[in-house]
Amino acid sequence: MNKVKSLSFAACTALLLITGCAETQRFKAVKQIWVPNLEKQQAMEAAEDVLGQMHFTIEKSDLKQGLIRTRPLAGAQFFEFWRSDNVGGFNWAEANLHSIRRTVELNIDRQDERLCIGCNVKTQRLHLPEHPVSSTAQAYSLFSESRSSMQELKLNPEQQKGMRWVNLGGDARLETEILKRIEKQITAQQKGKTP
Repeated sequence: MNKVKSLSFAACTALLLITGCAETQRFKAVKQIWVPNLEKQQAMEAAEDVLGQMHFTIEKSDLKQGLIRTRPLAGAQFFEFWRSDNVGGFNWAEANLHSIRRTVELNIDRQDERLCIGCNVKTQRLHLPEHPVSSTAQAYSLFSESRSSMQELKLNPEQQKGMRWVNLGGDARLETEILKRIEKQITAQQKGKTP
């Protein structure tokens, strides 16, 4: 009888968690952080280290303007467990269903005695026009001129003209994650430790 009660309790608990009756953690977006007692160059170095650890490649780094911009980075796939650019379940699923890329731009500016570090992430999805298919036997060539025995991505000239990156807006979760990591890196540097 005790086993039945334990199993019933476990099943009810699991059901409540699955249906969302359990309290969920609320996400609080962070668009900028304030750092006291730090030189702009130190902040930029910490930011570049964090972006490098997240596998972003720096496209532009301008100390005078306080600007760091990355090249677009394709969203991590489910098997790339070492990557951390898909923050949150929705972003993870979207990057695994579509061709997604993200570009990070950091602005570092001195205001009074503090540095303000702002983060903006631009997300884009690849739009690939369909290839006209005249029969169900040609379904494998929906997006390219592949053969049934060998799938390749060979676009015809009309598709190449129509292929483009569509802006999806910002990624608040990734912006927040990047800023938290930069803040952690700076704090560790100020304490004389490596994060």
